[in-house]
Amino acid sequence: MAVRQPRYSKEEFARRGDEIYETQVRQQVEEGNHGKIVAIDIETGAFEVADDILPATDRLFERLPDAQPWIVRIGHRAVHRFGARSLKKSS
Repeated sequence: MAVRQPRYSKEEFARRGDEIYETQVRQQVEEGNHGKIVAIDIETGAFEVADDILPATDRLFERLPDAQPWIVRIGHRAVHRFGARSLKKSS
């Protein structure tokens, strides 16, 4: 398996990923997919939705082998959490 290297700083990666999710992807995936994972290529805006990170990113890499994936848990502020506090987005 080839090692993929990020082409952007962490800050730029996050900025691009969040911007694409909010402006292009969110309205397409939010209904009926709460809690699922969306993997978004921060260069093309292409995305895949799955129950877990690996299937979402694997499908994205099948379509775009050079993808730079940003991961979002639909309807949550974070992909993973530690502790008992809920990370669901406030309505």
